[in-house]
Amino acid sequence: MNLSGLDPVVGVLLIPVCAAAVLAVLPGYKLTAQLNVLASLGSLVCAASLLVLPRPAPGPYILVDDLNIVFIVLNTFVGFTTSLFSASYIAHELETGKLTPTYLRFYHAMYQIMMFGMNLAFVSNNIGLMWVAVELATLTTVLMVGIYRTPAALEAAWKYFILGSVGIALALFGTILVYMAARPVVGEGQDGMIWTVLVSRAAGFDAPLLNVAFVFLFLGYGTKVGLAPLHAWLPDAHAEGPTPISAVLSGLLLNVALYALLRFKVLLAANAETMPPGILMIVMGLASLLFAAFMLYRRRDIKRLFAYSSIEHMGIIVFAFGMGGPLANFAGLLHMVMHSLTKSAIFYAVGHITQVKGTQSLSKIRGITETHPVLGWGLVVGVVAIAGLPPLGIFMSEFLLVSSTFARSPWLALLLVFGLLVAFGALMLRLTGIAFGEPRGSREPVKASYVPMFAHLALVLIAGVYLPAPVVAWFRHVATLLG
Repeated sequence: MNLSGLDPVVGVLLIPVCAAAVLAVLPGYKLTAQLNVLASLGSLVCAASLLVLPRPAPGPYILVDDLNIVFIVLNTFVGFTTSLFSASYIAHELETGKLTPTYLRFYHAMYQIMMFGMNLAFVSNNIGLMWVAVELATLTTVLMVGIYRTPAALEAAWKYFILGSVGIALALFGTILVYMAARPVVGEGQDGMIWTVLVSRAAGFDAPLLNVAFVFLFLGYGTKVGLAPLHAWLPDAHAEGPTPISAVLSGLLLNVALYALLRFKVLLAANAETMPPGILMIVMGLASLLFAAFMLYRRRDIKRLFAYSSIEHMGIIVFAFGMGGPLANFAGLLHMVMHSLTKSAIFYAVGHITQVKGTQSLSKIRGITETHPVLGWGLVVGVVAIAGLPPLGIFMSEFLLVSSTFARSPWLALLLVFGLLVAFGALMLRLTGIAFGEPRGSREPVKASYVPMFAHLALVLIAGVYLPAPVVAWFRHVATLLG
């Protein structure tokens, strides 16, 4: 076995596990926060090294290829920046008594277990192991959503747990059906669960059974993606949990379920007799975009507002991958990366705003650019980016998607553009009051680092202006793999 390729994968998985064990018993805030950041940085370094070091050969449990390395690097990068943001954010929660030292140890340990679950899902070559990893990441997030122990937080956690359990049960049944479809061709045992074996021999699988399996998988993992009408858990989880977890939910955890769907989409595409999986993805993606776009106008809570924005953008991404083809897949990949970076940056800003203002109510948050100029203008840039204005990265991905869709299906393109414009109007309406309205609330200075927020926004701006040729070539290759 090529240890030079395997070592980074081991690091990506082992560092969070070891860090969680240590963080669960260490007292004190500063030490645990620093260790959490250090562990997240170690995972990022290991993941980034996979870009230059030889990759391990696919095994029965581990797979590193051009598709999942995009997700792995993005996951560990946002995990690291969120740990930096979390360090200052959680310090304030301790000062105000919202968290106790005991809950703090639990929070940091669960953060690393959550990162382990997401990393494991991305590198899994076994579809059963991938299901277990997604469930582990979900359960740890459920516990962190309810960490404040308020009635609303506990209700949100239970709602997330129940709906997430239904979704993961549907995904499990779909996974079992895939195994049953594969068994007559690959035989009994482990080979029926190994994705590289499945995709290489999928042409001989029972097509009707694969079709039924994909429907269950789409509904199951689609619940985790937050697609309407399977989204009910997402706004509550964002509103009631700690803001770093909101950033991780929107920026990372939704991508884990999306990755699982893409793997099974590739599997179906390898069998010429199956239904086109893109049809279901287009319908659900467009429905999520249109539903969330209108719901943005009704939000009164700043975290719920951006939770619905996440539903909107996951709808756009699923729609792009449903359309398929080199250009739409390229747009979907770019949009996924840009959304993760932008939405987490927005939640970093929102976390600081809600702490200094002492509220999440939009009616009580006004004139941020006057009371806290750096924070306010950071939020303005983030919202302008997520709304799809140039020259930021999301504008480029949306432009490519609209262009591709117009060339193939003008009516779908009109619906897509309509949804984007409705969402744009809602976000601009809310931003006007938050950033430029008559100042309200506390003017106390923000005791936090702006580095994570502006690092993300800088990357989004650079991507909108110039994408390096190697990145473009890489995304083109992955877009081709997705069919």
